[in-house]
Amino acid sequence: MSITPCVLGFAQRLLASAPLLLPCSPAISATELARSRCKLHRLPAAAMEDGAAAREAERWEGYVDWRNRPAVRGRHGGMLAASFVLVVEVLENLAFLANASNLVTYLMNFMHYSPSQSATTVTNFMGTAFLLALLGGFLSDAFFTTYAIYLISAFVEFLHGANVLQGLVVLTIQARTPSLMPPGCAKVAGAACEPVSGPKKAMLFAGLYVTALGIGGIKGSLPSHGAEQFDEHAPRGRKGRSTFFNYFVFCLSVGALIAVTFAVWVEDNKGWQWGFGISTIAILLSIPVFVAGSRLYRNKVPTGSPLTTIAKVVLAAALARRGGAQSASNGAVIDRAPSPTGSTDMKEYCKPGDICGVADGAAEVATEPSQELVFLNRAVQRQPRCGALSCTVQEVEDVKIVLMVLPIFFSTIMLNSCLAQLSTFSVEQAATMDTRVGGLKVPPASLPVFPVTFIILLAPVYDHIIIPFARRATGTEMGITHLQRIGTGLVLSIVAMAVAAVVEVKRKNVASNAGMLDAAAPLPITFFWIAFQYLFLGSADLFTLAGLLEFFFSEAPARMRSLATSLSWASLALGYYLSSVLVTVVNSATGRGGRRAWLQGGNLNHYHLERFYWVMCVLSTLNYLFFLFWAIRYKYRNAGVIKG
Repeated sequence: MSITPCVLGFAQRLLASAPLLLPCSPAISATELARSRCKLHRLPAAAMEDGAAAREAERWEGYVDWRNRPAVRGRHGGMLAASFVLVVEVLENLAFLANASNLVTYLMNFMHYSPSQSATTVTNFMGTAFLLALLGGFLSDAFFTTYAIYLISAFVEFLHGANVLQGLVVLTIQARTPSLMPPGCAKVAGAACEPVSGPKKAMLFAGLYVTALGIGGIKGSLPSHGAEQFDEHAPRGRKGRSTFFNYFVFCLSVGALIAVTFAVWVEDNKGWQWGFGISTIAILLSIPVFVAGSRLYRNKVPTGSPLTTIAKVVLAAALARRGGAQSASNGAVIDRAPSPTGSTDMKEYCKPGDICGVADGAAEVATEPSQELVFLNRAVQRQPRCGALSCTVQEVEDVKIVLMVLPIFFSTIMLNSCLAQLSTFSVEQAATMDTRVGGLKVPPASLPVFPVTFIILLAPVYDHIIIPFARRATGTEMGITHLQRIGTGLVLSIVAMAVAAVVEVKRKNVASNAGMLDAAAPLPITFFWIAFQYLFLGSADLFTLAGLLEFFFSEAPARMRSLATSLSWASLALGYYLSSVLVTVVNSATGRGGRRAWLQGGNLNHYHLERFYWVMCVLSTLNYLFFLFWAIRYKYRNAGVIKG
């Protein structure tokens, strides 16, 4: 009788194990016993396969932990992990705005810059910092995780180069060291102070722009890192992500509130070295706070340059042979939805030849892209002349999404221009008004406390009252869609500009009636009138910024999310630049023919600021119509759903 290798193997082990393995039963043959042991031998292998499958199901596909090991469900991600990001945002924005909010005063009083030079320097610094968020987002998508980019950026902001102090440390040292400051100056009539120059100026700008580089990296990575902690395939995860973005803006405002109150007071009363010191300590503390959540984070694996994909698809569509053979089609087309609920499913689009699941459980091969931006479909419908430009349906759809969100991005620049412009002129308005609150005199530079306070109060109300009510009223998961939220912010910005114009008319009427048009004394009108325009602006900022962050993150392809989310900060930067352009254009247009320009002169009471506000109101209205045109036509991602 032939015996299989399995029987031989077990027969050799029977002598040692028989007393433990043989049951107290009637005798069985050696062959039957060996066969039973073969079955017993195979059972652990099957169990091991089931265990491996279970472990595979527990992993977050495409995510790793801080040690580059596969991220596991139940251990990585969730609101607890995102909470560390929220605390870090308080410290990061405190460090940023503690300097930016009062930097004009520092440059004028200590670096002896003129008002125009100081304003230009601050505008360029803040605009550059926000634009560099695009670099941080690009690096997070292409080469590094958001976890790594944040740590690198925080260290760059704190230190730059081996043993060479830069960033906030440079500014702190320079503010504390007299030899690194420009020569002292007694401000007398007709005497001009010598501004900072040479190596001292180089040190100042090195510190500012290394700080801007670090800020850009943080802004480009931190929101995406927090949003990546939520399971986008489950309603609970999508709702948690929405809550995260609301509270991200809330924490951003908390940091700003501390900056424009405590930090500004320290700078004005204790010295600028202490103000820069607060910023340095804040960004330094944010690093261990961020690292403390390392064991909880799940980090998206970078998938290469998104710009390469965009360039490849555009070139493939442009160079595709117009008369070439069209690819075979079975009529399976990627669908899009008018609601964002389906879009948050975030399954990958089907590639030609792949099998994709549809809603009814059937399988179908998707070979046709969607019907939006059909000129890009040539990249997959016709063979390109260069094999290196071969594209998949998924890549074409990814590029389409990027192009379709750009009009939404452009429509928010005007809102940010209103925010930047009002934060300048509103402070000057308040400086002419009665700023007393009881026995306390509030400095006009602290006026930004109004919008950030409104955001801090409104964010919890929005998340815990307005959104639940909207969900019950509409019967939808989101309650209010991303574009509806952005549109609400744009409408509020129009109202804010109209209110600002009306308040300015009232302020000038008070000055005229009191005969104080040329007086330096405060006007008999409380500065709380300015709070009304800040109320609407703060509300607009909450709706639009949080809505933009979530819209760009949820709509963007997985490989481009950090870069797309950074567009929110780029919009803010372009808004700052546009505000300066608008002032220049208005003055140039209204100052012709020997007439006095609307926004020139040494006395705000002789400005036509109310007319400028009405111009901004009209431009904001036209901008909203532009937004409405594209928002109505926009279809959200309905990833993974194939329409045959």
